[in-house]
Amino acid sequence: MRRLYVILGDQLDHKSLIFDDVDKQQDCFWMAEVKEEATHVWSHKQRIALFLSAMRHFAESLKQRDLPLHYLTLNDHDYSSLADALGATIKEHNPESIWLVRPGDYRVFKSIAEACEARGVELKQLHDQHFLSTPSEFKQWANGKKQLRLEYWYRELRKKYHILMEDDKHPLGGKWNYDQSNRKSFNKDGPQNIPKTIDWEADEITTEVITLVNNNYPDHPGELEQLEWPVTPEQAQQALDRFLDECLQNFGDYQDAMWTDEPFLNHSLISSSLNLKLLHPLDVINAAETYHREKGAPLAAVEGFIRQILGWREYVRGLYWLNMPDWLEMNGLQASNDLPDFYWTGETDMNCLHQSIKQTLKYGYAHHIQRLMVTGLFSLIYGVKPKQIHEWYLAVYVDAVEWVELPNTLGMSQYVDNGIMASKPYAASGNYINKMSNYCKDCRYKPNEAIGDNACPFTTLFWDFLDKHESDFANNPRMGFMLKNLRRKSDEDLEQIKKQAAAFRENTNK
Repeated sequence: MRRLYVILGDQLDHKSLIFDDVDKQQDCFWMAEVKEEATHVWSHKQRIALFLSAMRHFAESLKQRDLPLHYLTLNDHDYSSLADALGATIKEHNPESIWLVRPGDYRVFKSIAEACEARGVELKQLHDQHFLSTPSEFKQWANGKKQLRLEYWYRELRKKYHILMEDDKHPLGGKWNYDQSNRKSFNKDGPQNIPKTIDWEADEITTEVITLVNNNYPDHPGELEQLEWPVTPEQAQQALDRFLDECLQNFGDYQDAMWTDEPFLNHSLISSSLNLKLLHPLDVINAAETYHREKGAPLAAVEGFIRQILGWREYVRGLYWLNMPDWLEMNGLQASNDLPDFYWTGETDMNCLHQSIKQTLKYGYAHHIQRLMVTGLFSLIYGVKPKQIHEWYLAVYVDAVEWVELPNTLGMSQYVDNGIMASKPYAASGNYINKMSNYCKDCRYKPNEAIGDNACPFTTLFWDFLDKHESDFANNPRMGFMLKNLRRKSDEDLEQIKKQAAAFRENTNK
């Protein structure tokens, strides 16, 4: 064998550079389902099934293209890890070299590199053209900068790809960012006319995968009566078309809003398709821009959506490769508490957490504000050990690949890096959740109370968090208003808050 081309479960891209120079007589593609990828974190059943079904559909498409493929299904072998499975294949076929598109997980890349080194075979790493920038480009941009802020990297890419631009220098509409226009909450009547999601019909491959996952991983979190997510490029395109036709118009206004028993609202639901590479980001961006220029979709909505893809995805990937593996060991706020058990069950009397976690366990999905300002916020002010909350996010969301999950969790949400990524910790009281949702209406706790039987744990923990870390944030200008309010509280109130927060933490996992 001349070359063995390794394709990972999140690299299902038919336009990948890995297909550019294949000799069908001398080369072979290689894909493997292994237990470690479902168990190194306690993965959600929907997440496992999505990866396996998408991989098997991709494998079928390779066979239809008459490309040679060595595919290991989960029950066909006893290898626990990708490295073990690949090492056995190298031993059997003795390829001259292994070719691999850059993985999205440092752990996976390291294990594959070590397997190749152990077998004495050369490893060739290819650029992942699915992304619109490279880690080396980001590193060059970052060099010498004291702060690496999304906004400026986003502007560079807007100009590079001429996205929402009047000309080479000026953004369409005169503004780079319409974030301030995209923070509305619903009125008392709640969201109206929410478009239906697509009910994906399981074909033979998906049906077989659902049975396999339920049999092999019965104790893993989540529900899996049916798979809720696209598994082919065709299905992913249907999901994108649904969003553009039915949701984009109202996406911008309410992208930060939350509502009881409404898990999807006007969100696109394509993040898993992008992260598995069933959709190319530039195709998605261009389609959204077309909806503004030709069909009148609001500029604020379109810009906000494009910023999530062209800005945020590219930014967090650049940061991931710039800071790994150090990021995994950071704990700038010295968080030391175990993740509460209810993160795995949703059984809590805090309604916002109950709503966000229950839908996560059902679908493997929550939108960005539920992740950042409900589950992430609680973990931050509760003081959860960074690795534990990182592993939870990596486990329970279908779109979780480490390059995107880890920076969002450890950098943006938990502030373990003391500002590499975020300019301030995203700390807030229960009043934020009350403003952006109706969760508090049906909750026993009062978001504006920090002390007493009805005090919202978010509010109690928020003030306790600020008090504990006052010196850490004293020189952060974006924390000045919060700290000013903290200093207005009496010593007696702060002492009661400390005691109530300590009692809450002590009783949480009992």
